Amino acid sequence: MRIHSITYPDANNGLGFRVTLWVSGCVHHCKGCQNQETWDFNSGREFTDEDKNKIFDILSLPYIKGITFSGGDPLCSYNDVLSLMKEIKNKFSEKDIWVYTGYTIEFIKEHFGEMLNYVNFIVDGKFIEEQKDVSLPFRGSKNQRIWEKAENGEFIRSKIENKAAN
Repeated sequence: MRIHSITYPDANNGLGFRVTLWVSGCVHHCKGCQNQETWDFNSGREFTDEDKNKIFDILSLPYIKGITFSGGDPLCSYNDVLSLMKEIKNKFSEKDIWVYTGYTIEFIKEHFGEMLNYVNFIVDGKFIEEQKDVSLPFRGSKNQRIWEKAENGEFIRSKIENKAAN
């Protein structure tokens, strides 16, 4: 897996202060994307054990609520991302995991279903420039949806969608 960066504390890509892993590679190429530099699968650098340890150190901090996978599209590096999610949930079960993806929840359930065992929130859908709305919390266009894992393990539309932006 290649990454562009690891940022923290990040309060823009999920609830609370978090660490965000910016994964290289995207097949969606949304017009007006704010992260076009992450589209190329060969951009950035190789994810290393040092990077993983840095993420674990950050997640150990009491004020860090969880990790966000963004990019690029982290699902374009699915196997590596899934492996890291499993390790994170094993070591830090109390921390939440957010994923930003251009894929829809319906596609995710069909093609990336195992990931749903580890993720707490999904922001799904391609960014559509004509539907851009900067007042939306945690997403860039009106078509994008925030899904939250309910107590029964099913993903439901999150109430966060209706809250005003910070």
